[in-house]
Amino acid sequence: MEKILKVENLHVTFSTYGGTVKAVRGVNFHLNEGETLAIVGESGCGKSVTSNAIMRLIPNPPGKITNGSILFKGQDLAKYSEKKMRSIRGVDISMIFQDPMTALNPTLTIGTQLMEGLRQHKHVSGEEAKDKAIEMMDLVGISNPEERLKQYPHQFSGGMRQRIVIAIALICEPDLLIADEPTTALDVTIQAQILELFEKIQNTTGVSIILITHDLGVVAKIADRIAVMYAGKIIETGTKREIFYEPQHPYTKGLLKSVPRLDLKEARLTPIDGTPPDLFSPPVGCPFTARCPFAMEVCDKVYPANTELTGSHQVNCWLQDERAKQLLEAAIK
Repeated sequence: MEKILKVENLHVTFSTYGGTVKAVRGVNFHLNEGETLAIVGESGCGKSVTSNAIMRLIPNPPGKITNGSILFKGQDLAKYSEKKMRSIRGVDISMIFQDPMTALNPTLTIGTQLMEGLRQHKHVSGEEAKDKAIEMMDLVGISNPEERLKQYPHQFSGGMRQRIVIAIALICEPDLLIADEPTTALDVTIQAQILELFEKIQNTTGVSIILITHDLGVVAKIADRIAVMYAGKIIETGTKREIFYEPQHPYTKGLLKSVPRLDLKEARLTPIDGTPPDLFSPPVGCPFTARCPFAMEVCDKVYPANTELTGSHQVNCWLQDERAKQLLEAAIK
């Protein structure tokens, strides 16, 4: 399967009065054509910063991509000028931002906002742009699109605004769609409709999707592969089945144990004790050491190497080291 995106050793920092925040620290992952990759983790772990870095939307200053490459169809976006990136955004790569309530301009009609990218990048006539806008509104499930084009965002519900934001992102037929928390602030019924819409769009257009979320229920619904992120690093990647049924990193296991399950009515949720590390001065070893019930002396001193468990399943954890496994098993006994 051909890779449409490959991120290698990505580092992003933010300079503040208090020091330098190392928000993303050596992230590596890839996305195959027609695939949905979910990047999951608790708030503040670097998911949104990673997605903004791919789009080259990190504000400089205070933010900066200090190292790494972002290979999109073989071309390194990290080396592109701002002018060249403007020709990429919205056409080849589109993004759905977190809050649909604030993503739309309240002073412009829905039609104007839908057609703006099309007129800018495709240079089509007004009539062609209107026809395409109607087609996209129909695709995302907005009824009576011709009348709706004339309306303003405040005349739409939250779920409908999210559909419009998706339509804006897709109207120029991008190859890659980044969805940053696309179901945040929506009730569960609307969430289910939006997730079904993503599946429909991918089946119709073949677009590759990066889904940024902390909601494992969303991940279970539509992801093909999952990358688990913690403290600016991706610590485990695998297929949906591997992550949900064969998790290897203690943090991944902790995330799964903190999700309610309907099939285990008597089971109690198990919180992950402690707090994430300070990214002003991140630890040199595994960032999860202070919260990990299986932490060893080596964990705090040396960052674990990437262990390939299968062709699709990798994890960064000292528990995968054979000697460490033996010591842990002996201690448990």
